[in-house]
Amino acid sequence: MTNQDVFTLIRSTYNSFTNTERKVADYILDHTKEVIYLSIVDLADACGVGESSVFRFCKTMKLKGYQEFRIVLAQSISPDEDTQELTSKITMEDTLEEVSSKILTTNINALTETQKLINENDISEAITSMIMAERIHFFGVGASLMTAMEAKNKFMRISNKTECSIDSHLQIMTAALMSEKDVAVLISYSGSTKDMIEVAKIAKQRAAKVILITRFVKSPLTNYSDITLLCGANEGPLQGGSLSAKLAQLYLLDVLYAEYYRKTGQISETNKERTSKAVIEKML
Repeated sequence: MTNQDVFTLIRSTYNSFTNTERKVADYILDHTKEVIYLSIVDLADACGVGESSVFRFCKTMKLKGYQEFRIVLAQSISPDEDTQELTSKITMEDTLEEVSSKILTTNINALTETQKLINENDISEAITSMIMAERIHFFGVGASLMTAMEAKNKFMRISNKTECSIDSHLQIMTAALMSEKDVAVLISYSGSTKDMIEVAKIAKQRAAKVILITRFVKSPLTNYSDITLLCGANEGPLQGGSLSAKLAQLYLLDVLYAEYYRKTGQISETNKERTSKAVIEKML
């Protein structure tokens, strides 16, 4: 199915669409490149329809769901492997100097947009929750798991209450044992990863505070988050795990770390000295 040109598929199926599905089809045909970066919730809002209508639109075209549609769409825009873009701007014809310059620009833009999206009240509330918590659990899957592990590694230098489970089963079990005294920090670019949604549901049922780091202000995960922190990187369906998205997530975590350190003062300073000395003993 992924070898199918999505535009041909939409036009050939158009007469089979309901009136609501045609709204989705028309919007996609008119805003092709923008749709790649939209969540299913964002696309539904843009079309003035419900999420279920977007899903039915995908099923009518014999696609498994919205994520498969985005992949087919991306491949349809750049079907030739010899000229396919490596990212949204870098092409096979670029020189090394052009590649390095474009990557720098992409990363700077991701960080700049993330900084503009920061809400001071949300950051302050998140920090207060983390300071008051008995345990802070970082969650993520795939590339976001790497970010969650990095967050745990960073915070454990100043606090002994951070955790990060790397297996999806262990994550669910961890969430099931959380309480109102715990904080769950979920990291998910799309905000629609099934494993993270399950973790969020269970953590919420356990009355834990849920902090979400994501790209989209509206996504399935935001329905379960108490605080949503937005990162500003654009990532297409063929660019999963892009470093610009990871940098944006790490930037937000760095802000949380700095504020946590600043608000806890002497405790964090003492813990950092202890952990630093412990690591120094391992060095030549």
